[in-house]
Amino acid sequence: MIKRDFPKIHFYDQDFVDIYDKTWAWIQDYWNNGSESEAIDGKFFTYPDSTAIKQLDTVLSSFFLVYSNRIFQASPTLDLFYSRQEPSGAIRSAYSVKSGLPLVEKNNPEGLSLPIFAWAEFNLYHKSANKKRIKDVIPILRRYTEWIDSVYKRENGLYGVPLAATEMGNSPRENTAYPVDFNTCMAINALYMSALADILNDKETSFQYKRRYFSLKTRINSLMWDNEDGFYYDIDKTEKQIKVKTLAGYWPLLAEIPSDEKAERIISKLQDPKMFGAPHPFPSLAVNEKAFDENGGGFRGSVFPHLTFMVIKGLEKYQRWDLARECAIRHLYFVLDSMNPDGNHHKGKLWEAYLPLKEGPAQWQKNPEFPRSQYLAFDALSTICLTIENIVGLFISLPRKTVDWIIPNLEIMGIENLSLKKNMITILSNKSGRGWEIHMESEKLYYFTINILGKKKKTLPIPSGKCSMLIDKL
Repeated sequence: MIKRDFPKIHFYDQDFVDIYDKTWAWIQDYWNNGSESEAIDGKFFTYPDSTAIKQLDTVLSSFFLVYSNRIFQASPTLDLFYSRQEPSGAIRSAYSVKSGLPLVEKNNPEGLSLPIFAWAEFNLYHKSANKKRIKDVIPILRRYTEWIDSVYKRENGLYGVPLAATEMGNSPRENTAYPVDFNTCMAINALYMSALADILNDKETSFQYKRRYFSLKTRINSLMWDNEDGFYYDIDKTEKQIKVKTLAGYWPLLAEIPSDEKAERIISKLQDPKMFGAPHPFPSLAVNEKAFDENGGGFRGSVFPHLTFMVIKGLEKYQRWDLARECAIRHLYFVLDSMNPDGNHHKGKLWEAYLPLKEGPAQWQKNPEFPRSQYLAFDALSTICLTIENIVGLFISLPRKTVDWIIPNLEIMGIENLSLKKNMITILSNKSGRGWEIHMESEKLYYFTINILGKKKKTLPIPSGKCSMLIDKL
């Protein structure tokens, strides 16, 4: 049997490669195999010494665990939450590792979290092609959606939820009754539930969720969009907009809610240094807001890798690959420069949140435990997921048997020994005497699309074995 290892990446900046490799090593230390003394006895990924397993962390970690060549399975951790679904359909935001019981807080008595399971399952499907799993999870996610509807859906068609459910802690969003991020996540849930139903060819379920999606899209556009400011805001119980620009206003990009014109206006704020275009992209609160704290102060300006990931995935929906890549690279340089003040990247740590205006971990005077070091559920989204998908530029779909490589210019980079189920593939670009060449190796046929931004795009069947192509001949 071939010994499985993590896929290797190649990139012209060795620091990016080193932190990618190092993250996989750290994940091995944080992988919990469960023990007989714990109620949660499956294998799961959690923060060291944590007494809880959190829904948001679990869902987000699935986006990078899919690249582990099945050394770490992403789905069993999600199943730990599904197996605890209550008769009402409820799945809580956190469970005790010791007792297996839900952990809820006063400001979020139902233990609600951002409903993004369906997005994670759609992503898992494209990396595993496991159709049976979709058949198993759709009924669970349907009951979960119905529970949220029964408790939180209001007459105006939006969701009135506690701010704690947005998991943005001390963000200055006082008086918010209908948070833009939670409502958008319900639209994302409907969008991906429809897509999962399409995979099963279940036209009725697909149509039902598509209709829900368009209904939410219409309400978010009519009640939360401010045409003068060109931004999406939270609204209070009288449906009046709360004019505070937080990064929560970028979830609508991921849900494909804004028209191209609206998207352009929001995206322009990501490049404006007075708003979200800070040296370290993207602060959780706009730089020109009164409550902005240049030390981060929790969600008053800190850069959180999971929110940066969300914004970059939203940019992809509008084909802004160039900006997505530029911001991913800038973000990763700040992450690297924050590891160790002496510039020694080999000894430092990753952090839960970063300073917005210079390198270094964020600070929050009122909370000395913030930010947590090595918070890999957030950090590995940057050092693994953004590195593969946005910096190297590879997008993989196993059911479609496709690999898309979207790159702005030719550089020495690529991936080696990435497992596509039972097919190991390698894609590397380098410069030879004959010009730029892409070398590929595969055990089975797949379809490869290369898209060199604005210049060339071509799809080719890649046979099993080794082959290479000259870019100039495309």
